[in-house]
Amino acid sequence: MSSSQATTKMHIRSATIDDCELILGFIRELAVYEKLEHELVATPQILAKTLFGDKAYAEVLIGEYEGEPVAYALYFHSFSTFHGRPGIYLEDVYVQPAMRGKGMGKLIMSTLAHIALERGCARFEWSVLDWNAPSIAFYRSIGAEPMEGWTVQRVSGKALEELAASRGKED
Repeated sequence: MSSSQATTKMHIRSATIDDCELILGFIRELAVYEKLEHELVATPQILAKTLFGDKAYAEVLIGEYEGEPVAYALYFHSFSTFHGRPGIYLEDVYVQPAMRGKGMGKLIMSTLAHIALERGCARFEWSVLDWNAPSIAFYRSIGAEPMEGWTVQRVSGKALEELAASRGKED
């Protein structure tokens, strides 16, 4: 199959509020793949509010093959103070196992790169689990480079609550 034939069978579209169950299904599949299913608490109702409510916190693309949803990407804007411009941060990208290696991942990533340039973004970035060798290899193949010297930091759950509660209190 030529790449033009592959592209005609593959389509990327923006998600709608009617896709919340589908999005949650993809999130669940990704959580299982990443061995993080125990951390999944999202519901279709939460997704409807946070993705399609008065303040949408992120956007979602759905990848379809021959009209069937097989992939998704969830992204939002970040900001580069050094560039003084926005960026796109890719929170999740997931392609169902049967569709991997057929061009869907590259189509999603190139679509996101196009959106970033169209919106005047200075960069497009994401994180990847260090054990996920197939994804890392794919990201290198499309020109991504690791951010040497940077380590992701996170405060969540009880630590987040305690940090918020400490606001204005002296040590």
